[in-house]
Order: sequence, then structure tokens, then C-alpha cells
Amino acid sequence: MILRFSKCCIISIVSIFCAQFVQAQLTDLARLEYSFIPKSNSEDQYTRLRLSLNYPIETKENCYLIIGAEYNRVILNLEDNYPFDTSLVETINIIDFNVGYTFKTSEKWRLGFRFNPRIASTLTKRISGDDFFFNGGAFAINDRTKDESLKRPYRLILGLTYNATTGIPFPLPFISYYRKPSDKWSFSVGVPKSNIKRFFDEKNTVQAFVSLDGYFAHLQEPSVVNGKQVDNISLSVIVGGAGYEYLFTKHLIAYAYTGYTFRLNNVLRDNNREVVFELDDLNAFYLRTGIKFKI
Repeated sequence: MILRFSKCCIISIVSIFCAQFVQAQLTDLARLEYSFIPKSNSEDQYTRLRLSLNYPIETKENCYLIIGAEYNRVILNLEDNYPFDTSLVETINIIDFNVGYTFKTSEKWRLGFRFNPRIASTLTKRISGDDFFFNGGAFAINDRTKDESLKRPYRLILGLTYNATTGIPFPLPFISYYRKPSDKWSFSVGVPKSNIKRFFDEKNTVQAFVSLDGYFAHLQEPSVVNGKQVDNISLSVIVGGAGYEYLFTKHLIAYAYTGYTFRLNNVLRDNNREVVFELDDLNAFYLRTGIKFKI
């Protein structure tokens, strides 16, 4: 059993929440999504429902204030026998309030800043300070994806991010790189997702991908497991597989990703974020599907 908040888990959670926010602010205006991971050799299931909205406000030419919110409802259907009351961790709520600002500094580069307060908790009692987390970041973006003078359009994002759920009191680096070498192919390298896409026509796209997923949340009703108090719960997943996207219009897209986890770590933690009990560490099937409206 792992005794401390592992480096891999820290990097995973930082990457997930920082990168998802940056990429969503760049393009996504609305998203409705469903995720599902059944536990191997068990009736246990992990389900997540996600709804996000972002609204850009042009403050002046090429300068935008982005205001948004995202809600994740994580449902843990724990049917196996556990040494604690599973109803205390049955539902996790993650509520993000997003404020971002982006502006051009030159013809090629754009800067972006974001502040992302979060409530991540079971929400079975009145909200307290332990349910709040504060995240943020600063990013430099070179987006040449719509530059018709380039034969191979690309987008590069460099930044520094801070995430309170990791317990690290300083910013961490962030990088993401996208390129489209031809009309039929593109690739993206970074976190939380790297992929290779094949465009069959204007509406149908398939891809192979590796991505990260997960959460970290406070339990408002702590329980005692194996003689130790449990205060938090976290999940970190590394998954690989294939995906399909269908464009109803230029801006409205349906998608489905399926695969298998390379690493799955779902654990209960104490107030110091040390592992108390492992709910699941067996690799399993993964499904994520939804619909999004993007710029």
C-alpha cells in the first residue's frame, strides 16, 4: 500500500484540472458528458456526469474575459463488502467557478490567465473551508491553427499552474503541442490527453489516445477505517484507447471514447493526504461519451 501522496498522482491531478480548463476556455462553450468505469471482477462501478458552460466577453479587440462554471457529479456504486459505511462516499460533487482573461501580445502570441475556485466534497452537510480549493494559472499561447499561409498548422501552449489539491505550495510547468501535418491527420502531445487523429471527411474523425482522468475531494462525514480517520478521497486514472467524433455542424460535436486503464488508483486518504484504504487498483474498461458546442 502506498503511504504517501505519490508523485504520479500529484502530476496526474494537476495535469487533469489545469489542462482541461485551458483547452476548454480556448474552444468549448458548452459540454455535456458521461463517463463510466466498472470495477474488474466486481459489481462496483464508477460513474461521472459532467456539465460545463463558458461565456466569452470581448472587452476590446482580441481581448476576452471568460466566465464559466462546471459541475461534476461522481457516483460510486460500491457493492462489495467494505470495512466502512459506503453511503458516506457514494456521491462526490465537484463545482468549478471559472474566470479567465486572454489578450494578444503580438500577431502570433496570446497570454491567458485564469482563476478557478472549486468546491469538491460529498456535500452531505453545510459547506466548510475544507471543501474549498483554489487553482489558477498563466499561459502563453501560439495558435496558428487557422493560419492559411502554413502548410502544417499548429498550436503551442506553455504555462505555469497552481492546484491546491496537490499540496505543493508552488506553480508547476504546463505544456501542450498540437500540429496538423496534412488534411487527413493531426496529433497532439501533452496532458491530460495525447492523440493521433484521422479525418475521413468533414463530419467523421477517429483517433487513438492516451489520457488522464480523476478527482480529489473532501468527505464531510469522516469515517474510521482500520483504526485511522478518513477525510478525503481521490481517483487518478491513465487510460488508452480509441475515439470517434461526429460533427453535426461546424460547432456541434458528438464524441465517444473507449479504452482500458493502464493505471487506476482510487483511495481514501487522511487529513495529511496519506493513503488509508485502497478502494480499487485493478485496471478496467473505460467509456466516456458526450456532446459539446465549441467555437
